[in-house]
Amino acid sequence: MPSKILIIDGDISLSTVLCDYLVSRGYKAQAAGNGRAGLQCLGDSHWDLVLMELQGVEMNGFDLLKDIRHRLPSIPLIVLTVRNDRESQIRAFQLGCDDYQLKPFSMDILICRMEAILRRIRAFEESKQRVFDLNGHVFDATHQTFDGKHMSSRESDLLLMLCRQEGNVVDKHRILSALWKEDNAFTARSLGVFINHLRQFLTPAGYQIIAVRYKGYKLVNEN
Repeated sequence: MPSKILIIDGDISLSTVLCDYLVSRGYKAQAAGNGRAGLQCLGDSHWDLVLMELQGVEMNGFDLLKDIRHRLPSIPLIVLTVRNDRESQIRAFQLGCDDYQLKPFSMDILICRMEAILRRIRAFEESKQRVFDLNGHVFDATHQTFDGKHMSSRESDLLLMLCRQEGNVVDKHRILSALWKEDNAFTARSLGVFINHLRQFLTPAGYQIIAVRYKGYKLVNEN
């Protein structure tokens, strides 16, 4: 599934060109013309990486960076900016950016920087915990079993996403993009069917999958 890139920049001409270029390279991309619009986009959908300017976003760029990092601690973020002073670069990294690219920049080099960060994120995700103790009931994502009972690949992958974010809402669109590779009404109905399958596994363990309207699903421990 193509990575989704959010661009937050008040320079509409640049962000439009950058969006078109990213799409031509196989990404999904969307531009937000100011910080508030960017935060709204981040709350409405799942994104794989953020590109943002520190200036021209109708709010303090450092405050925006801090807010994004507070809301989404692990989302990759690259600053694209004309601010080339040492203090700005240090502050941006201290606030949590993953890379700092000065304008003007090479589109090809930007792609290389993005892919380097995304590769690290993917490798980290793949190395994360894959066995979970749910109130004495063992879910093993590697062997696709729950208390020794076999699960389908999709059931196992779905439960793994929920377990890794236990207590937090996992965005429905993120699930569909990751597991179904398509996000439409048909796959959304299929997701609902698999959620019901998982509930049958989880009820004896005292866990429940709660549907959060317009958002997604979260796994909660009811014990």
